[in-house]
Amino acid sequence: MLPAVIALGSNLGDREENLRAAVRDIDALADVTVTAASAIVQSHAVKTTGTDAEAPAYLNAVMLVQSALDPEDLLPELNRIEADHGRVRVERWGDRTLDLDIIDFAGLLRETVDLTLPHPLAAKRAFVIVPWLQVDPDAEIRGHGRIDSLTVAFSDEVWLFEAAPLWTRP
Repeated sequence: MLPAVIALGSNLGDREENLRAAVRDIDALADVTVTAASAIVQSHAVKTTGTDAEAPAYLNAVMLVQSALDPEDLLPELNRIEADHGRVRVERWGDRTLDLDIIDFAGLLRETVDLTLPHPLAAKRAFVIVPWLQVDPDAEIRGHGRIDSLTVAFSDEVWLFEAAPLWTRP
């Protein structure tokens, strides 16, 4: 079992329930155990052209897991969960019911057609770093250092939506 960080986002449908259901579905995977989840934060949509305040706002969270699956096997499971929740891939960074990204996987470096680790944009995304700090304030992103030292850790680009953690072990 190796530690991984997964970011969750939703800006269509019942956004909060989409995130909660995704955590339950990930925890139900045979070789994955959820160990923590952040509170929910809200942010403006980020499109290929930049921030889009006119698009539906995103709810975001970060979860920590222990995985016996390697990252290349975890990714298709996450993609399946996205599809099960109505995710349709029409445009890059388009609106979606559910977005699940592997941000870090045991500090590994990977660069394949489908997966780059650590996630190449994580260190620039307040909607990833702010909730990640809630569940692991000592975390680091390989090549970027501690996440609490990143500029986006102090960003006003996200705001608290729900103070309680997205998930707690039943």
